[in-house]
Amino acid sequence: MDTSASRRLRAIQNHLAAVVDDEHSHLRTNNTAGEFFSEQGHSVVLPEKLQTGKWNVYRSARSPLKLVSRFPDHPEIGTLHDNFVHSVETFRDYKYLGTRIRVDGTVGEYKWMTYGEAGTTRSAIGSGLVYRGIPKGASVGLYFINRPEWVIVDHACSAYSYVSVPLYDTLGPDAVKYIVNHAVVQAIFCVPETLNILLSFLSEIPSVRLIVVVGGIDEHIPSLPSTTGVEVLSYSKLLSEGRSSPQPFCPPKPDDIATICYTSGTTGTPKGAVLSHGNLIASVAGASLAVKFYSSDVYISYLPLAHIYERANQITVAYFGVAVGFYQGDNLKLMDDMAALRPTIFCSVPRLYNRIYSGITNAVKTSGGLRERLFNAAYNAKKQAILNGKNPSPMWDRLVFNKIKEKLGGRVRFMASGASPLSPDVMDFLRVCFGCQVLEGYGMTETSCVITSMEEGDNLSGHVGYPNPACEVKLVDVPEMNYTSDDWPNARGEICVRGPIVFHGYHKDEVQTREVVDEDGWLHTGDIGLWFTGGRLKIIDRKKNIFKLAQGEYIAPEKVENVYAKCKFGAQCFVYGDSFNSSLVAVVSVEPDVLKSWAANVGIKYNDLGELCSDPRARAAVLADLDALGREAKLRGFEFAKAVTLVLEPFTVENGLLTPTFKIKRPQAKAYFAKAIANMYAELSTSDPSPQTKL
Repeated sequence: MDTSASRRLRAIQNHLAAVVDDEHSHLRTNNTAGEFFSEQGHSVVLPEKLQTGKWNVYRSARSPLKLVSRFPDHPEIGTLHDNFVHSVETFRDYKYLGTRIRVDGTVGEYKWMTYGEAGTTRSAIGSGLVYRGIPKGASVGLYFINRPEWVIVDHACSAYSYVSVPLYDTLGPDAVKYIVNHAVVQAIFCVPETLNILLSFLSEIPSVRLIVVVGGIDEHIPSLPSTTGVEVLSYSKLLSEGRSSPQPFCPPKPDDIATICYTSGTTGTPKGAVLSHGNLIASVAGASLAVKFYSSDVYISYLPLAHIYERANQITVAYFGVAVGFYQGDNLKLMDDMAALRPTIFCSVPRLYNRIYSGITNAVKTSGGLRERLFNAAYNAKKQAILNGKNPSPMWDRLVFNKIKEKLGGRVRFMASGASPLSPDVMDFLRVCFGCQVLEGYGMTETSCVITSMEEGDNLSGHVGYPNPACEVKLVDVPEMNYTSDDWPNARGEICVRGPIVFHGYHKDEVQTREVVDEDGWLHTGDIGLWFTGGRLKIIDRKKNIFKLAQGEYIAPEKVENVYAKCKFGAQCFVYGDSFNSSLVAVVSVEPDVLKSWAANVGIKYNDLGELCSDPRARAAVLADLDALGREAKLRGFEFAKAVTLVLEPFTVENGLLTPTFKIKRPQAKAYFAKAIANMYAELSTSDPSPQTKL
């Protein structure tokens, strides 16, 4: 593929010279050829094949001739094991893994393990697995949330050629049982809480031979009858056994499987994305060309380690020698952990950034006239300076923003967002309030994480950046949705990706693999994008999650939900519609404090919050806020929700309404809120005399 790209580039080299040197060149204005180098030089456009006239394949300008598959500074790193060996050798005495210690029942400061200590522990855990008879190439399950042992076990799997299989602790017993059997997991690391779940269906997971309990006390570890064929022991005992019986590393090759990441998806059984060591190294090596971290940096780990976003982050921070502090395991205490850790790097998802945005804006609005005017003046002045590429006056930070920065510990210099689209308004808000780089990226499990990401210094929001130097990207026409490469002023279509970051397929599922990877090696993402100014990619739609209203209009509910995400009343929003009705309805999970404050301001009395949620005046106020957001985002008339139901219960993974990557499970949400949906449509039918058109 890279040889082909080189030929393509050589074949058009003379044209490129004309584009660069002659501003009157016909190529300069030829819409099918476009500009080879984008306006800011971040993307390069190639024809896919020499015999085609269209230039529609985009690559990073950082590596246009050859897709990145290794770290340029360390080409000897071809596997996750190589990566960690490099980290241990380079940063042996640097802080690596930190957790908060409890003193007299109170959570205290962070206690650290160095890279060298983590390397020694990794060797002991891997040796313990070998000692216990777990064969090379076996699948090892990790069934607990973020903590140092998760990372160490993952390193041990890489060093001894085991395949790590994350088990979402929130997926529920049925999904865990399915994954364990599907991946033929032989050893599982768990915690006491998840041990009980495993023991409840032990007879139904016959491949399991060993269960290791992290944080368990030896005296409390149950001994199972020998007839089960399963041994249960503590992590500390396995560590001790490994230290007593050290085994040499059994290093993997780049093409060997590193992990099988099961994506829960929004429907059906989980699919196991098979990722090789080479996939993961290529993705991180490419993405890290645009962003630099340092051994002085501190990163907070709270995003699920079972998700590719956090896995890729862990590979990245290890390469750069960054210190990783883990949260306590409770999202409600995350801000307290941030204050104690004072991280310099913060990676999160729009769901949390939207809450930060809402919290600050609501606090400003209720702070009183003078403070609100001061905030607005500071915000507008600083935003204008940033957009113009100038350094804002430090006065604004001293007067207003330093207090806000302290919410995240006061030292954050880099923020990243992924998993779903972040509103441009929220991104601009974060840049102004926290005074740091805020970059958005786009990726998926099947591409080992990053497909595109923004570059440092790019202050334009509303896009997901430029191609990872480890892949190439093109847009494929979706005529049934009226998206084509001929669309003016921007080409639109389904985002397709090719390169060393693309996974090896779905485990034991050739049919679904062939559905997403075509014969030319292009992975079809299902997302709709457009090429934005300067070679940037913008996500505008989703190919799969669309439905048709009664009048024939197609709706992408995620687009509307992303607009409504800034609702001052709501933490989360589910938008629904179908072909039997001509309008959308919405279910909003409210922020109780915001709703109570609103009720107090307008003088509404109520007995409990459930009664307040049902109050027509509260529903009307929330719907008015949604309408204002819709008008601001220029939603089309049929994209506005016409009725809303307010609920107190948040959408969570635990109640089955969210995937572990915080995307709404649409079929489940439809069933969960079926009564509310029916009531809203019944209400609309009585208020609207026009009959509902049925198709």
